[in-house]
Parts: sequence; C-alpha cells; structure tokens
Amino acid sequence: MAVKTKSENRSKNEALRRPAWLKVRYGSGSDFQSVRKLVNNNQLHTVCESARCPNLGECWSRGTATFMILGNTCTRSCTFCNIHVGKPTEYDVDEPLRVADAVKNMRLNHAVITMVARDDLHDGGAFIIAETIRKIREARPQCSIEVLISDLKGSSKDLQTVLDAQPDILNHNLETVRRLQKDLRIQAKYERSLQILRRARQKGFVTKSGFMVGVGETFDEIVELMQDLRKVDCSILTIGQYLPPTKEHYPLHRFYHPDEFADLRELGLEMGFTHVESGPLVRSSYHAEEHISIGQSVAG
Repeated sequence: MAVKTKSENRSKNEALRRPAWLKVRYGSGSDFQSVRKLVNNNQLHTVCESARCPNLGECWSRGTATFMILGNTCTRSCTFCNIHVGKPTEYDVDEPLRVADAVKNMRLNHAVITMVARDDLHDGGAFIIAETIRKIREARPQCSIEVLISDLKGSSKDLQTVLDAQPDILNHNLETVRRLQKDLRIQAKYERSLQILRRARQKGFVTKSGFMVGVGETFDEIVELMQDLRKVDCSILTIGQYLPPTKEHYPLHRFYHPDEFADLRELGLEMGFTHVESGPLVRSSYHAEEHISIGQSVAG
C-alpha cells in the first residue's frame, strides 16, 4: 500500500468541486434543537456529529439520531473516517442507561446504535453493546433496534454476546471493495467482515451492510463486493458517495451521478437484496427506520 501524504490528499481533494446534488442544508427547528438538547444533556456521542455526516440536519430535524457508544475515540485508523483515533479512556457502564433514556424521551420506534472500534477491550466492547440493547428494550419495548458493530476482531464469542441481546438488525459495513480494504480500513480484513455477517445470518438474524463509492473502485469490483454480500445472505444494502471529512483525508477520485446510484440500486435488487438504499448522501443509518419492516419480513 502506497501511503499518501496529507499534502497529496489535499491537492486531490481540492481539485474536485461538489456538484449541485450534494448540497445539504443545516438543521433547524424545534425537533432539531430537541435532539441536540437530549444528546448534550445525556452526555452522549452521535456518529452524526463525530463522523460529520452530511445528513445531520435532515435527520435531527426529523427527531432521529444515531447514537455512538463506547466513547468518542477509536482504536483504528481508517483513512476515510473523521472519528478521533487514539487510546480510549472511556468505559462507562452507565452509558447504556443514558442511551435508553434518550431513546425513551425521543419516543423512537427504531433506534440505531453504532460504536467506535475498541480493540483495547478484551471483548471489543460487546458487553456494552448488548447492555445498551437490553436497556432500550426495558425503557421502550416497542422500539426496534439496529446495531452497527465493528468486526470484534473476528471473535465468534463476542459476536454471540451481541446476538444474545437480540438486536432486530445486525449491521456491519464492508466500506469499500476488496482491493482497497488496506488503503481505507487498515486494521480490518475483508473476509473477516464477511464472516461476521455470515455467522449472524446463520443464526437467523437480519443482516445489513454498506459501502462507499468514489474512492477509486471499478464497476467490476463493485459487482464482486455485492456478490460477496449475497453469498453470505446479506439482505439490506446501503451505497453512498464518499465525501472526505477534511481535505487531508483519503483522496476522492470522483463523484457518482444520481443516475449511477439508481443503476446500482437496480443491480442490487436484481441480485436478490431485499432492500437497497442507494444515493449520493446515503449513509449506514440513513432512513434506517424504513428498513425495519423489510428486516421483519426477512426474519419471518
């Protein structure tokens, strides 16, 4: 893997100007402010803020948010991600209760819980993930729960800890095609990620995954990735445009047109995915509340 310098990345990222279809609005209104207040008062992290998600304004204005647990410092140095990398200091056993309280107060019918990678912990953070699911169930029984997890270093035991808490959807992202894994997901392994999804599906759970485009992949590589996900019976797929969080992050190669995203969606449905969310601003939890009925039909 050829390591690119920040100056090289900056030069490439500055060369591309965002097209009109990637313009986003900042959030406003009472729902937006209510979500912000709840997040701050409960001392919670959201991937919306930490990863600089372009949909923060839309989602918070709709009264939804994706909670990020296990702190705000990740042990992995993915070159596309804006979350702080370092040695985490947080292990907050009260965090699951605070998340559940926020879910209850927001009256959510579907909650999305994601996490930073915690390779410093013996279980990768599996206990806190599972406990968060359990506390949400107690606080708001009618709320369905989707968890977007790390690969837990491939541990079947730690994955089982999460599955024992009975999430409605198990989400784990491949992020990019096989060839570019080491460029973007330095500490991850493509096959290990597929194995996480395979094990969860074999145990009867609805699985979901996603990837970015615009980082230098070819169409044939995209097809291969989608075929690999179908081989492990993944049923829900998200596809979005890579947008460098800063100019020093992994270089953007090109923007995909909305028509290309529509074509990828149709391709995914033809391959057998039950649902494909594909668009320039799509992220893992984008419109996730609409995926739960699809997940229930798969599980049923």
